[in-house]
Amino acid sequence: MGTNDIWLNAYHGSLVADALAMPVHWYYDTAALRRDYGVVDRFLEPKNPHSGSILWRSEYHPLNEKGDILREQAKYWGERGVHYHQFLKAGENTLNFRLAAELFDFVKQRGGYDADAWLERYIQRMLQPGWHRDTYVEEYHRAFFTRYAQGKKPRKCGISDEHIGGLATVPALCSALRGTPLAELRVIVKEHVGLTHAHANLLRAADTLVRLLWAVAEGMPLREAIRKEAGDWISGNKSDSWLHQPDDHVVGSRFSSACYIADAMPASLYLCWKYHRDFRGGVIANAMVGGDNCHRGAVIGGLLGAACGIPDEFISGLAAGVA
Repeated sequence: MGTNDIWLNAYHGSLVADALAMPVHWYYDTAALRRDYGVVDRFLEPKNPHSGSILWRSEYHPLNEKGDILREQAKYWGERGVHYHQFLKAGENTLNFRLAAELFDFVKQRGGYDADAWLERYIQRMLQPGWHRDTYVEEYHRAFFTRYAQGKKPRKCGISDEHIGGLATVPALCSALRGTPLAELRVIVKEHVGLTHAHANLLRAADTLVRLLWAVAEGMPLREAIRKEAGDWISGNKSDSWLHQPDDHVVGSRFSSACYIADAMPASLYLCWKYHRDFRGGVIANAMVGGDNCHRGAVIGGLLGAACGIPDEFISGLAAGVA
């Protein structure tokens, strides 16, 4: 069952949850998801066309070379049916979790976190031809590099973004900074997430995730940790009353399966509550309810990985390998 290292399991769990959900990312029609992929209980390659893709609605026109983060992928923007992750292979991670792995390695190599040095690395990697093969880049990347192309300093390029994708790097950063006192870790994570997602509710979610991971690492059962540290996001009593309902009703009707943190965080915590002893069941359920399932993986994969451990076949199937 993977490693016994709780912090590494949190990081690896986030990668697994993202890679598992990758082919069915942003399917809002769960019947179409099942028609196209069946039950997503293993790593799969994405298929074109993506029946629910709305990439054709998105636009990004870099001002100059300093903002060109699409490069060879730009030609697919505006086309219908294009899968957001069309060139990824089974077990590969989407862009935000590629950055999480990059951050983990960066912090381990440096022996600590430095925000300005990380911004330099982030800019370097995003502008490096071929570093990632994702067709889609989230709004925060586009906004950051538009501002960077305008000549703004990196510290001034972030936006007030409230998408759960802002949590993708949190388990990796916490794992890399193991041994850091909780109060200091909370400050570092807030600074880091705020570089790109300076939104009060997103920063609150990031802090909640740090405290939850810490509590689980200290030996607290996951449901107890959620009651203690996340009661402002979700009620344990209500969660218990919903357990008999289909997952895609709770995450889809009670909570939107979309990316905005006000629903995405409690949706993630609900699946953690329901599958608190079942990593496999939790990450499969997350994939199958669709929506922004990849980025919910930061919370679901991170917390269930820490609480339950990770089946070996998921670890061995990750294309990027693990630390």
